[in-house]
Amino acid sequence: MKLKETSVNIPLIEEVNELNGFTVEEIGDNHLFTSWDTPMREDAFKLDDETKIELIGKHFTDIMQILGLDLEDDSLKGTPNRVAKMYVQEIFSGLNPANMPKVALFDNKYKYNEMLVEKDITLYSNCEHHFVPIVGRAHVAYLSSGKVIGLSKINRIVQHFSKRPQVQERLTVQIANHLKEILDTDSVAVIIDAKHMCVSSRGVEDSTSSTVTASYSGRFKEDATKSEFLKHVYHA
Repeated sequence: MKLKETSVNIPLIEEVNELNGFTVEEIGDNHLFTSWDTPMREDAFKLDDETKIELIGKHFTDIMQILGLDLEDDSLKGTPNRVAKMYVQEIFSGLNPANMPKVALFDNKYKYNEMLVEKDITLYSNCEHHFVPIVGRAHVAYLSSGKVIGLSKINRIVQHFSKRPQVQERLTVQIANHLKEILDTDSVAVIIDAKHMCVSSRGVEDSTSSTVTASYSGRFKEDATKSEFLKHVYHA
């Protein structure tokens, strides 16, 4: 496979001895994160998707060979390209802002002034510390300030921010902040309840626990509004 010439310099990762008192090895198991924004380089999108797929496929070939797998086997020979396409076009497609769902807002002409809740949204993401799946459900609610959004667009927004290496706390806040911005309302609530494969399939190997994170803003900080939302999510 002949790779395209590219002027983008992909930096090597420098070893960091400690961050917030944790070593690099400890960071993943202690669920540390450094920013509410997904950490991205300024030149992240200078490469087109086709070139990214080529490069990732080449490097994943190296990984498989280092592991001792036989890439001449019919079952394995297409794996590097499949993984590369999956990374770029599917499970990490949310890194590219060009893939942000197009959202049409509508005037709230019927004057619906109650809470709107979209619950049990299926969520698939990947832990940024080990690149293994996070699987769970998201529950989202808002109170209209005059505009409403198509229901399926809420699901698509959740999916978009999920399709990147993530930390659950950050994912929760990113969904909430985006909805507040496009709906022009401060009254948004998001709950995510998810299982982390980095907890269940490695490390402590606890397959029964799940992680719950929440973001409440505007009227959802009021006890009565928050209680109504939680009742819809957990008791309806």
